[in-house]
Amino acid sequence: MTIQDITERVHAIGNAWEQYKQVNDARLSELETKGHADPLYMEHLTKISAALDNQKSRLDAMETLGNRPGLSIGGTQVDAGTANEYKSAFRNYLRKGMDAGLEGIQTKALSTTNADGGYLITPEMSDTIVRIVNETSPMRELARMETISTESLDVIEDDELPGAEWVAETATRSDTATMQINKNNIATHEMHATPKATQKLIDDASIDVEAWVAERVAEKFANLEASAFINGDGSGKPKGILTYAAGTAFGQIEQIDSGADGAVTADGLIQLYYALKEDYAKNAAFLMRRSVLQSVRLLKEATTNQYLWQPGLAAGQPDTLLGVPVKTAADMPAAAADSLSVAVGDFKRGYLIVDRTGIRILRDPFTDKPYVKFYTTRRVGGEVVNSEAIKLLKLAS
Repeated sequence: MTIQDITERVHAIGNAWEQYKQVNDARLSELETKGHADPLYMEHLTKISAALDNQKSRLDAMETLGNRPGLSIGGTQVDAGTANEYKSAFRNYLRKGMDAGLEGIQTKALSTTNADGGYLITPEMSDTIVRIVNETSPMRELARMETISTESLDVIEDDELPGAEWVAETATRSDTATMQINKNNIATHEMHATPKATQKLIDDASIDVEAWVAERVAEKFANLEASAFINGDGSGKPKGILTYAAGTAFGQIEQIDSGADGAVTADGLIQLYYALKEDYAKNAAFLMRRSVLQSVRLLKEATTNQYLWQPGLAAGQPDTLLGVPVKTAADMPAAAADSLSVAVGDFKRGYLIVDRTGIRILRDPFTDKPYVKFYTTRRVGGEVVNSEAIKLLKLAS
């Protein structure tokens, strides 16, 4: 990554956005003067919108380099020698099913047994899976994450602050309002993927079996959990932000009416954002799918005639809506009557993702001959822990 590369990307985004505004302003002018606009305007805008997304994703990809964490197996730090020894034994297990050496190293490194069956994958495989999962699931970027070694995590939920008041030095101290404290238990749920290959393919020295398994497993895991964090019902999977009852009581998420039939409007987005308390609004982000974002790019604020959406013109700098970062999630609903197509909130305070340490793999050469199956499991949970920190836009019917 060079300064010239970054500069070229930034200029490309800026130029595309200026072109987008010019085309849309021309469309709006034609609508105002003629009552209709050439449909080619929308076709052009769609192409520019796709180009904006593409340029921005490439710019962000330039900033993915970072410090690698220390060597670990299943979340336990180990020395480089043990890690290399484990990696060599693990490869033998994947290719040939030889696990005697692997079991001894894992027991020595972790002081634990394989109660769940299978073996913990290497740090390299784990990094690959985690990277793909994080890139696919925007909720992992937005929400708070905790890693645990047990089945579940107890969480104290308090969406209020305790009362306080000024008092003179010798004045009587009266009781202040007491905040409501609630306890919640977030369980981790198991998901699995089972890629398979022939033994002949596995024996091919030119094939990186670790990378092959990791990439296929990661794609499945990423899609499963990304969907669950949005739409999961909490039964055997995380509970998604769209599945909570509408309301302002504990355990409910407030829904703001858009004021238009199946459409996102500028007024609706403004009302949605300002429904957040100031403490949550300062760290908020919008969440919607790409097709909804394309519609949002057309919107202007009525009094200033300024576009609500603006591109992020630096690596790592997000696009903004009303000055607030905006992220896309494929599992958010398309714009339709009664859909909850836009969410906004301080997701770090509103939603908690819980990962159990370690991703395990079990080699199975017996049940589907001539294929070798790699049964891979991971445990993840997720729930809203502060419903006041998240608001949803409901498109009117």
